Amino acid sequence: MRKLLAVLIVFSVLGGCRKTDEGTTENSGGEELAFDYQKMPERATINPEATKIMEGWEEFKAFNASIDVLYKATNNEDLDLAIDDLIEKEKELNKGHYPELFDTFQIKSRQQVVRTYLYKVKASILENQPTTEPTVDMLQAYNAMRKQFNVIVNSQLDKKLILDEN
Repeated sequence: MRKLLAVLIVFSVLGGCRKTDEGTTENSGGEELAFDYQKMPERATINPEATKIMEGWEEFKAFNASIDVLYKATNNEDLDLAIDDLIEKEKELNKGHYPELFDTFQIKSRQQVVRTYLYKVKASILENQPTTEPTVDMLQAYNAMRKQFNVIVNSQLDKKLILDEN
């Protein structure tokens, strides 16, 4: 009986060692969670006419400056700080005064998409999940908002002429 007990203990110890070896290989896979700043998309350009309109829009300037900080992030710690700052700047942008031309649902809906992705990135950071993909998605949404500025400036239709049935 004692020999059987000794054999069971030896097998359980060997089985336990095998599980710890598997656990260490899973932890070494955590390197994939690192933020890959090289995959970030380039920023969409804003045409000069839209830039002139935005010169007095202080909330957007602050948000844009925070995006600059995000582009300088090289690891998850930098990304966490940049996202926290971006969330605060986006709240100010949402509460702030929009230029008349950009006070439209097209801009505000794209800003809401950016806000959604900002929180998705923040959740990924807090849950220790991969952060590269949600960050790229957030920047693509930001680029869509910037492109919409160009669309609005380039296609100014007179709504009164369209809606006037006389």
